[in-house]
Amino acid sequence: MQEPSKKLLRIALRTRRQNLPLNLVQEDSARIRDNLLSLERIRAACSVMLYLPARGEVDTWPLLDHFWARGSEILLPRCCDGSPGIMDVYAVTSREDLGPGCFGLIEPRAQRALLVPAPQPEVIIVPALAFDQRGYRLGFGGGYYDRFLPTLGCAPLLVGPAYAFQVLESLPVEPWDRPVEMVVTPESILHIPAEP
Repeated sequence: MQEPSKKLLRIALRTRRQNLPLNLVQEDSARIRDNLLSLERIRAACSVMLYLPARGEVDTWPLLDHFWARGSEILLPRCCDGSPGIMDVYAVTSREDLGPGCFGLIEPRAQRALLVPAPQPEVIIVPALAFDQRGYRLGFGGGYYDRFLPTLGCAPLLVGPAYAFQVLESLPVEPWDRPVEMVVTPESILHIPAEP
């Protein structure tokens, strides 16, 4: 699949996600969160990197409350001003650490949250427009996670939350793409076998 087709796929998936009824977003997000937290490695993680939802994405807000309640470190990305495709990571300890950011996202406030130059998350909940059966993701086109993941000095569990329609048979793969190890939907947890 060439780039124009990838672009069309992004448009179709983004449109479908943004048009989901609110009650379906809430119900499916709750089931996805339940599935995520049914896994001991996720539920008990001491450091978790999340994303905050926008435009119909799977709702991760209650995960902040879960991990804050158990004293875990919560890491969130923030787009670097003036550096497209690059993101910093901040530790946040309350909702007061958050504010409006790039692309209409809610992000850590640089003047309040703690910049973590060398994050060591045990788990990263990775956003995407789609995942395939091999764990590869179709991102939003900015390359933020593609650039960020290789910089980590740790080997976190990469998990992709997805509505059922976001799990496709196969996606185009670039040499730098890194698959997630698990795709979690309202109905199932897809464990991705490691490639030989």
